[in-house]
Amino acid sequence: MAEATKPPFSQPPASNEDWRPSASPEALRLRAELLSRLRGYFAEQGVLEVETPLLASAGVTDPHIPSFTVVDTDSSQRHRYLNTSPEFAMKRLLAAGIGPIYQICKAFRRGEIGRHHNPEFTLLEWYRPGFDHHRLMRDVDSLVKVLMAGKVELGESQFITYHECFQQSLGIDPHTATAKNLRVCAQENAVPEVCGLADDERDAWLDILMSHCIQPHLGQGHLCFVYHYPESQAALARIQPGNPPVAERFELFHEGVELANGFHELQHADEQRQRFEAELVQRRAEGQEPMIIDERLLSALHSGLPDCAGVALGMDRLQMVLTKENRIKDVLAFDYLRS
Repeated sequence: MAEATKPPFSQPPASNEDWRPSASPEALRLRAELLSRLRGYFAEQGVLEVETPLLASAGVTDPHIPSFTVVDTDSSQRHRYLNTSPEFAMKRLLAAGIGPIYQICKAFRRGEIGRHHNPEFTLLEWYRPGFDHHRLMRDVDSLVKVLMAGKVELGESQFITYHECFQQSLGIDPHTATAKNLRVCAQENAVPEVCGLADDERDAWLDILMSHCIQPHLGQGHLCFVYHYPESQAALARIQPGNPPVAERFELFHEGVELANGFHELQHADEQRQRFEAELVQRRAEGQEPMIIDERLLSALHSGLPDCAGVALGMDRLQMVLTKENRIKDVLAFDYLRS
């Protein structure tokens, strides 16, 4: 009698409890309620729910967003990427004339695991043709208050510029301070030593000061919208001319937790290509995996993206602040280590 083929992996012991959900039944019921509320909100607003692929032929060039790579062995080893956001595909729909849209989907970012991070997470993303970032902030404010109604007492929402945040908290101008100034400010405010960060990495020092000295105090008892980030942190947002020029971008914070990131969307394909190419140069300099520029997105921008604003909101983090949970795993059916 032939020997039975052994399974490729050993089975966990019978006493192993890893099969159990990460979240409680109450947390899962709350998630269902939140999804019902937000679908009701968008239905009243006339915003269409859409679905786009989770697997894409091009990843993101942003060196700060690590993608999961999938090899399709049936297509000559062609690479596909699990989407880090549905943004590119949704903009193609916008360019095709679909109108205001939203999507609730899974997004994936490799290596992002911790108290507020899970490599697989739930993202709500929506786009409003005819809106700028100011009008979209009001829309986000309205939706989040609908989701929090009856669960969290909120004071009046705060709308504050990035510049005002730094001036009020640290007494410096984030648009004119040198990298050396920022490094000294970090030392004076007892920010933990950052290994391997060069003195000339200005945006990195700004991020460190924001995350360590400013963000923990934002949105205490209310929603806090921070807007007009430095031009160098525009990502896919358009630039507002001025002295200094600023990115038409905002982020939402509550109880020190970042919940959403929104843009008055860049419409110009040539400028977007330049930004993608600059990010590829940075990736090479840092020894990161090369990425393919999404030519379909650029073609859509050439075709004509309507004037619009868009935002991505983390549903898992929103539920965390609603329930005062300290770990993202406590609002997920199965976190990364149990998936």
